[in-house]
Formats: sequence, structure tokens, C-alpha cells
Amino acid sequence: MPEIQKISVALTGEQISSLKAAVETGEYATTSEIVREALRDWQFKRGMRQEELRHLRDAWNVGKASGPASPLSFDELRAEGKRRLKQVAGAAKNES
Repeated sequence: MPEIQKISVALTGEQISSLKAAVETGEYATTSEIVREALRDWQFKRGMRQEELRHLRDAWNVGKASGPASPLSFDELRAEGKRRLKQVAGAAKNES
């Protein structure tokens, strides 16, 4: 079992009231349980953000390695997007 340590956290009156209300209604057994759940959620979200940043850095590096940028024609991009959309719609129709 992991070592348990106590820390002190300063909360607003509103936050404390919310914690106590959740315990009083039986949603949680203790305020500590609420804080632990909040920390688990924070850890999960933090990990997801770090993964997203890694993904963006990788995409950035792939883009940089692909060579210099060239001018874009938004009309050509729009036409290409419409062509791809028709292609996907046609493939979906054939699968039905």
C-alpha cells in the first residue's frame, strides 16, 4: 500500500461548503475522498495534455522535415476537400 502523507490546502468558504455538502448528501464518504478523486482527474488530464503536446511536437517536426512551405491556393484546397468528401461519401454508399 502506498505511503499516505497529510498536506494542508487552503480553500475558499464556497469550496469547503461544496465538499461538506457532497459528504452530507452521501455522494462521498469523506472530504478527503473528494480531494483524492479530484487529484486523480487532474493527473489523468495532465497526462492527456502532455500526450497532446508530444503529438503536436511530433507533427511540427514532421512538417519541418518535409521541406520549405509553398504558397497555397484556397480555391484548390477547397476543390480538393470537396473531391475527398465525395470520395468518402461514395465509399460509404458502396458499403451500404
